[in-house]
Amino acid sequence: MRPVQIIHLAGFLFLFIHPSNEVGAAEDGQNRVAGSPATLAVWDTGQTLKGPYSMSELTAKSGWSQISTPEISAAFKGDAVISNGRILGVLRKHGYGMELYSLKSYGPAIKLNLQLLSSSSQGADHLDQVTLVENTKGAACLEATYKTIIGETVAAKFRLKRGEVSVQVEPGASADRLRVRCRSRFVVLPDFFADDIVVDARTIPAKTAELPSDNFVLHLADNGGCIGMCVFENRQQDVKIALEGTAARTVAASEVPFEGKKVWVAILDCLDSRLVWHARELKPTDTGEIVTLDWKMPFAAQWRCDFTKATGLTDSWEMLLQQENGNGFIKPSWLGAEQDHLGSDRLRWNTVLGRYPYPCWFDHEGRGYLQPLKTRVLQFQGPAVAYPIGRVKQTPLDAYTVMDVMRNTLGVGPCEYILDLEGQKSEYRGRATCSVRDELGAIYEKNRQKEERARVDKILEEGLTFVKHIRGRITRYVEFGHKMRDYLAGQKKAHPELADVVNDLDQIAAEIDKRVAARSDKIQTPAHVAAMNEEFRKNVRDDYSADALDKCKQYTHDLVVIGDNQDELSGECRWVVKTLRQKAGLLLAQEPRAAAVATEIRARTQETLRFPANHEGAHH
Repeated sequence: MRPVQIIHLAGFLFLFIHPSNEVGAAEDGQNRVAGSPATLAVWDTGQTLKGPYSMSELTAKSGWSQISTPEISAAFKGDAVISNGRILGVLRKHGYGMELYSLKSYGPAIKLNLQLLSSSSQGADHLDQVTLVENTKGAACLEATYKTIIGETVAAKFRLKRGEVSVQVEPGASADRLRVRCRSRFVVLPDFFADDIVVDARTIPAKTAELPSDNFVLHLADNGGCIGMCVFENRQQDVKIALEGTAARTVAASEVPFEGKKVWVAILDCLDSRLVWHARELKPTDTGEIVTLDWKMPFAAQWRCDFTKATGLTDSWEMLLQQENGNGFIKPSWLGAEQDHLGSDRLRWNTVLGRYPYPCWFDHEGRGYLQPLKTRVLQFQGPAVAYPIGRVKQTPLDAYTVMDVMRNTLGVGPCEYILDLEGQKSEYRGRATCSVRDELGAIYEKNRQKEERARVDKILEEGLTFVKHIRGRITRYVEFGHKMRDYLAGQKKAHPELADVVNDLDQIAAEIDKRVAARSDKIQTPAHVAAMNEEFRKNVRDDYSADALDKCKQYTHDLVVIGDNQDELSGECRWVVKTLRQKAGLLLAQEPRAAAVATEIRARTQETLRFPANHEGAHH
């Protein structure tokens, strides 16, 4: 059994997995490949191939010589191979980069190619020299030097740890970027503050596009068979993707700048033939209907489903897990928060959508279902994509999710910074207005206002605290909107060529004032609620007449109207900020000239989205 390390970050519980020697071993002796069982190994193939290795060649290892630990080799007669039983990397003398294979139980298959790019944007053309610089039971590292077509030298170290699913690439001489070749229709940039950015190659006509540099890029590849994941320390430059094809366009590769820092490339898949991600095209006729997916989750996890909205943007949801007894569902916790429990009808409520059936779930056998929302506020149309973003208690130790790779590569400190765990926490202050109604109503129905006088005062103060807190969040969004519109006006003046782009962004930001104006006569102010409380203390608190209950009900009715409208308004404002954040991210892919504007918007939106009020519905 693999040892597990539990680490606390800012009150959240994280699980770090230490691979064992058992994972990845093929049961069928005929299917054993280089690296099975899952111990680290390095080989010199003795000869070099002009093309990628086939499954039979990797299985047979004919003529290969394993280099025993702790030996290192300054010269390889053939090609250099490293493996840990989960993945296998090959540096061919006739190749232009590391060929990365997945070692599934039914045989290896090449998934990715990692090519170095020089500072002059020249790609590595052929391997000049490879040296084994580390060879222990815990890790192996190959240092490779390439030549470009114009004779430039470009180098890097490729390091593989025991049991991991990622290769660490550390830049050397003249290495400026890493080109990760992985054909995929969908590229996903997970967003832990708002909704993911899902790039559909079929919607981007340009040959290249830039994506916001948020430390992660996911290539959903192999028709559900694997996810090619890039993790990087650098956030100063954006990731660039290259696209190919006409009708069936694909993302051919992504380019990640080194900036003198490491890049990790991982393969997420299953040890058997099950699919680790799934996509389903939703049509307008699917709205409100239950859609059964031709797919089961390969392992229990926190699965994220990215729906495409009618606007072309993405709406991200965590898929429910049905309890084995069939009595309701569990919504996996987000970054350590408590799990939510939903009934068998999947009904849920938030301030924007009201009451609705949760739109994505698994039954107790793991089969997936979707039910696109039938609401005026939100419509889904187009691809819906599901992938494993995090662990749950039932996740097998040999299964990897996006967060597992992130934590195992970047480490504890950077993860805490990137996830901004403190900023993710929702806040609840005071007492919700509906709770004030229920508590005061119970007291006055029993005519116990005299005995409960101190408690009545406390409930009034807690209700006022709640109103102030939510109103503070609304004010924060309003101030953000005004500053953002001022910023955009300045950018429009400074860059008239971006006028159309800036106008689109400004229209989104203007929605905050529109939402506030629509509820201005109902939300009132904290000062107004304070005056209501004083009036209550003066005329209702010590009233023991037959009219006391009716007076209490009138007060709580007016208070709940204020509270409900505040809650809904804060949620609506948050949706506007999330939309602006996602639109700015996609803007990089659509209009590279607006990169500086998009980056600034994403920084400002993240700061504004921090510390949401509990009633904002930060995550559905």
